[in-house]
Amino acid sequence: MFSSQEDKSIPQVTLHTRQGDSWVDVTTDKMFKDKTVIVLSLPGAFTPTCSSSHLPRYNELSDMFKKHGVNSILCVSVNDTFVMNVASLRASVTALPFRCFA
Repeated sequence: MFSSQEDKSIPQVTLHTRQGDSWVDVTTDKMFKDKTVIVLSLPGAFTPTCSSSHLPRYNELSDMFKKHGVNSILCVSVNDTFVMNVASLRASVTALPFRCFA
């Protein structure tokens, strides 16, 4: 089992992501600095278990996360950025900003 990474530093890097039809550079500072962020990983976007169980549960809990000070949810998977862009759009997390990254 992994130990908690709470309060650990995130390296300062720039991620090249897709938003709609555009390339957008996002820095880890912009995503994490002075924020409380949930970071989760999936074995693959659109796999049956991830699509039917994992991601919907984060949507169900997003209001509670927000009430407890969470600013956003970030999902990381092995898929390419194009697939993860579509996964972000289909995740249906409504209470918090939700982004998927490759």
